Amino acid sequence: MASDLPAGPEFGPQADVVAEDRPGRGVSRRGLLGAAGAGAAGLGVGVAAGFGLGSHPDVAAGSAVAAGSATYPFYGEHQAGIVTPAQDRLHFAAFDMVSDDRDDLISLLQDWTAAAARMTQGRDAGPFGATSGPYEAPPDDTGEAIGLPPAGLTITFGFGPSLFRQAGRDRFGIAERQPAALRRLPHFPGDNLDADRSDGDLCIQACSDDPQVAVHAIRNLARIAFGRAAIRWSQLGFGRTSSTSTSQATARNLFGFKDGTMNLKAEEPALVDQHVWTAPPAVAKEAWLAGGSYLVARRISMTIEIWDRQPLSEQERVIGRNKAVGAPLSGGGEFSQPDFTLTGANDQPLVDPEAHVRLVHPSQNGGVQMLRRGYNFVDGSNGLGRLDAGLFFLAYVCDPRTHYIPVQTKIARNDAMSEYLQHTGSALFAIPPGVSQGGYLGQALFA
Repeated sequence: MASDLPAGPEFGPQADVVAEDRPGRGVSRRGLLGAAGAGAAGLGVGVAAGFGLGSHPDVAAGSAVAAGSATYPFYGEHQAGIVTPAQDRLHFAAFDMVSDDRDDLISLLQDWTAAAARMTQGRDAGPFGATSGPYEAPPDDTGEAIGLPPAGLTITFGFGPSLFRQAGRDRFGIAERQPAALRRLPHFPGDNLDADRSDGDLCIQACSDDPQVAVHAIRNLARIAFGRAAIRWSQLGFGRTSSTSTSQATARNLFGFKDGTMNLKAEEPALVDQHVWTAPPAVAKEAWLAGGSYLVARRISMTIEIWDRQPLSEQERVIGRNKAVGAPLSGGGEFSQPDFTLTGANDQPLVDPEAHVRLVHPSQNGGVQMLRRGYNFVDGSNGLGRLDAGLFFLAYVCDPRTHYIPVQTKIARNDAMSEYLQHTGSALFAIPPGVSQGGYLGQALFA
């Protein structure tokens, strides 16, 4: 982390621990948690190994403090927040650099790394926290998360195409290292994109089971970025619409259907390796992204008032699943594979040719799969007296050219569900691999 602080026991690599635990330094999140924090470490290990929140054998049912104390490691081979069991709340933000200085970009990534590593473990964004440090200077944490456990907070970072080239200009001396797959997503049929809700130089995905913890993370990272980067757009999300672990029940989207039944799961490492993580590149200039991923972010508005007036039979035809239990209309249970060959009355297929479940199924798309981490959103109402509501679609793929663009092109043209949707925001980001202790986000890109 770049800093003007002198070297020493309070300002070295362990500053986050020493400064917070020092007597007389004010009240930190860690201090307020007290003895509860001691139990959090053990719970965090269990969750990271695949336990769902609240399912740890040592946690009593309804123990909000224990469940909220779950933590996931920040450092590791891959960034957290991808195969991590999807949390219930999201605050996503895209940033634009306001400085064209390469050193400013590197120092920002270093500072973000240090702050994210602290906050994901339930500590303040800076070593002095919200209530101590120089009295005549702003605190290095905003304070609204004082006393709150991390609630499974993960913070995931990405780089947009414009970070490498903007109007053909190499802003930070990294244009030659832009991956071939990292380009602005095309304009798909039916898109009605808002430029103010699309693209960005950088992105941060903060997920937690406490909305205030997620907002606190984005707020403090935006504060740290002041003078170097500014928020371009952001999105709050609630009610995850995908399960990323077999320990999680399938959630429902705002159409009332179970969503993400066939989503990739963390417990399927071979499939995750095949479809999510980027492989060692054929060209050396892209080596910095090996072990990373690509993130597709799409803001999808739903015309829920029109949907709500459709008969149940039409709703199930459009989705291709039973609304009550999520089973495909060809029969079986929720996790049964749909049989697209079965027919019913008048020899009509039980799963409509335009049904969503058919068009996105791997068997209809060359076997490709995505790891989705979408969230519901309701952003007030619009001028027509309808709720501004929908799905904030997030999907991690190893290559958007093979795993997203062809699929979205097809469903935009043929999916019966498209009648009730409008894509209003769009972005693509390269997600660098995880960070090693002592390193910083995307460090290999600048080597």
